[in-house]
Amino acid sequence: MTIKELRALTPEELNEKIAELKQRQFELRRQAAVGQLEHPDDLHFVRKDIAKAETVKRERELQINVPEAK
Repeated sequence: MTIKELRALTPEELNEKIAELKQRQFELRRQAAVGQLEHPDDLHFVRKDIAKAETVKRERELQINVPEAK
């Protein structure tokens, strides 16, 4: 998910997305622990997506205006 897509979400949708990503991360960690993880890179990408979503959430809390990229 791109940062642009995350910025388009409403605050409620963003919170739901963060919860969904954290649940996905939990499931991937569980799979890794028991040796069933098919794509180890998925854990990395989910962690990055959580960071992006948390960044957007924090930007909104601080009311930071981010200029649109061209």
